[in-house]
Amino acid sequence: MSEQTTIERYDEGAAGMQAAIDAVSPAGWDAASPCAGWTGRDVVAHLVDSQRDLLARHGAELGARPDLADPSAAWRVHTAQVHEALARPGFVEQEYESLGSTTTVGATLDTFIGFDMVAHRWDVTAADGRAYPFEDADLDVIEGLVAAMGEMIRSDGVCGPALEVGPDADRQTRALAALGRSADVG
Repeated sequence: MSEQTTIERYDEGAAGMQAAIDAVSPAGWDAASPCAGWTGRDVVAHLVDSQRDLLARHGAELGARPDLADPSAAWRVHTAQVHEALARPGFVEQEYESLGSTTTVGATLDTFIGFDMVAHRWDVTAADGRAYPFEDADLDVIEGLVAAMGEMIRSDGVCGPALEVGPDADRQTRALAALGRSADVG
């Protein structure tokens, strides 16, 4: 079996996010999310805008930003646009300087963008008043980026302070606490 490509990993993460978005009720879109000051719709806007910004800085032409009046439809349009950009030969291999080192567009998609598409599943679902059940692979992504970023994860606009949890907290509760989120919804 061959290892997944960046575009396959992006598509998989986008599909997981799509499933979480598709399950949100209409009222959940304008309800507060665990991200301070953001509604469920704002979380989707963040995902769309941060991905569009990264890709545009490296020459991708994504067309018009989808209208977030219907977040499910907007996410489908957006991820189709991203898929098309990533399929362009050489695009994901483009190098650039970030945080004092050289990286690639593909590496950023695999780490930060991939992480965002996992972690924010919790946020759109919680805005809808429900808990998102992460799978072990999702928790691997969250824990991996939290460990890799160290205290940088606490930077303005990334994650809030870690929350304290009891010694018998389950893995999901610990991972959410590391992101500054409570596993309690509602």
